[in-house]
Amino acid sequence: MLVVISPAKRLDWSERDVPMTTPVFQDDANRLATSARNLTLGNLKALMDLSDDLAKLNRDRFRAFEDAPSDSDLRPAALAFAGDTYQGLEAETLDADEMRWAQNHLRILSGLYGVLRPLDGIQAYRLEMGSRLKTRRGGNLYDYWRDQISKELRAQASELGTDTLINCASQEYFGAVPPKPLGLRIVTPAFMEDKGDGKGPKIVSFFAKKARGSMARFVIQRRLTEPEGILDFDLGGYAYREDLSAPDKPVFVRPYDAN
Repeated sequence: MLVVISPAKRLDWSERDVPMTTPVFQDDANRLATSARNLTLGNLKALMDLSDDLAKLNRDRFRAFEDAPSDSDLRPAALAFAGDTYQGLEAETLDADEMRWAQNHLRILSGLYGVLRPLDGIQAYRLEMGSRLKTRRGGNLYDYWRDQISKELRAQASELGTDTLINCASQEYFGAVPPKPLGLRIVTPAFMEDKGDGKGPKIVSFFAKKARGSMARFVIQRRLTEPEGILDFDLGGYAYREDLSAPDKPVFVRPYDAN
């Protein structure tokens, strides 16, 4: 199986002594970075609804973006992102064998890089998939990527001999993966909290994001190759709820006080 997750806005730029690989869409990342670099500070601020300080930080990042960066300018993607999903993934605690397996089976969707493997070297950036960055292909990043991400995931799944993708990405990012050119079975787990108030389990965004990363970790550590295996997911106190689930949309619930 392939597992996809979203990137994060927050980065951990600690030095990492691990070999890095080159993103498959590096040339596209270079072109998009050039488009972003040509924006005024005000336009960049409006593009991603940033504060003045964050707008300046990301302007400087795009100005520093290199078409052929040195290793010192790069960090491995799974270790560079530091948001909620990555708290659940805990990539820094995966051992060498687990990371090698993840390199083949885990993919990070990216507005700038399209698709990333865990050890692909990235430069510091922030560019959400929902950004209305204008390029020759259209008025936003969905227009830019079109079917490219889907076709690449399909090709990588074919190399693995699988027809299944576990979608642990957000709607914003998985919206860049049109299902028809993907041509894979898509399994999208949902994670809910039960407050015990009689109103039934609800999705709580922060915990759901973390759980998506935990699910990716679960798949990696158990070397799962069949989607039925994820039904045993129990990290963080979650348990599969068949009564709330639908085909290819398994639901996992835990007591709210378990977090």
